[in-house]
Amino acid sequence: MQEMLSGVRSEIAENYYDSTFGGVNLAAAYDSASAHIRDAVALSGALGAVAWFALNLNGSHTVFAPPSTTVHVDYGWNMAMFGNACFVVAVKKESDAARQGVRVGDQVLTVAGYAPARANLWQINYLLRVLRPQPTLHATLRDPGGGTRELDLRAKVSQHGVLIDISGADGGRDIGQLIREGEKDAERTRGLSIEFGDDLILWKMPTFATGYDDIYDVLKRARRRKALIIDLRGNGGGYVKTMLELAKQMQRDSLVLGMLHERRRTSPLVAKGRGNDAFTGQLFILVDARSASASEIFARAMQLSGRAIVIGDRTAGAVMEAMYHPKSIGIETKMFYGVQVTQADVIMSDGGRLEGVGVKPDELLLPTAADLAAHRDPVLARAIALAGVPITPEKAGSLYPDKTDQ
Repeated sequence: MQEMLSGVRSEIAENYYDSTFGGVNLAAAYDSASAHIRDAVALSGALGAVAWFALNLNGSHTVFAPPSTTVHVDYGWNMAMFGNACFVVAVKKESDAARQGVRVGDQVLTVAGYAPARANLWQINYLLRVLRPQPTLHATLRDPGGGTRELDLRAKVSQHGVLIDISGADGGRDIGQLIREGEKDAERTRGLSIEFGDDLILWKMPTFATGYDDIYDVLKRARRRKALIIDLRGNGGGYVKTMLELAKQMQRDSLVLGMLHERRRTSPLVAKGRGNDAFTGQLFILVDARSASASEIFARAMQLSGRAIVIGDRTAGAVMEAMYHPKSIGIETKMFYGVQVTQADVIMSDGGRLEGVGVKPDELLLPTAADLAAHRDPVLARAIALAGVPITPEKAGSLYPDKTDQ
């Protein structure tokens, strides 16, 4: 484990965007983590020490990726921040959480002994889903009516093989599993566009980790309409080049979104502009606390330029650019791990930073616990109404496929 810690340190020391490490004494942090590894009585404690070392840099993008295990833990429910409160946003039908009455719209007061907040929810998820998955989570929930209850929610724990047989010798079982997982990933990242006559097109964009085809398709149709809504709620970012291509489609002239500050150079983030082919209609951008990275840069750039009205919740404040560095230890038997290292910070065109701050919407609008429980979407309804199409929150909440039980 000391070798693993040393590998993480070397990647951070060589590649972290700030040579001063934000004032963190990297050598002292390393020595402290090394001592914790020596004192650890279990593997989880040693892995936790390596993770703690990376988290010392207080960045949203510098994290340790431990070796994968053969155990898969599925809690059967997910949570997210809305304003300063955390709510259940999805519950699988066959999960223990569903059997015990956990519902979308329940407020999460504590989980595994932690009180979720904007500053720590990603760390809670990192701990419970990556570093130390648990067979049971103790949670304190408050339902929309105000009732509070404490539950021990059992996860679905399954084993999978270390090696995957792609030869077909196992009857195609592993190949089939890979195909099913690939289909699920594709479904999660597939966008959705909805047309409202000649007035409006709504585009739910779940990720920037895609090519340009969806952008070209949606913008081709949007140019014939008065308004475009881009729903970036839940969009955690993706490729900078895709974000710049989308920004390009919104501008006749070139636009400098900000500056990318790397360790050895600073370079502008420029969207070149589309001239007369740019979309020039009304633009509305929806964001929430899960909108991160490229989503935040795009939304803020459009806001600063006066190009768009941003509606929803304050964004994640996690915009730094990072690169994953795969590592391994061992000779005959290898153990694979890695570390994602922040390689650049972003300064917007107004000189402001979004890291740890987020984008403040032009219109701050949040769903209530009752809205979540009833699948109402007041945020989307507000944007559609501003675009000139009257709609109720109930109807807006039914526009997207219901994935709260998946």
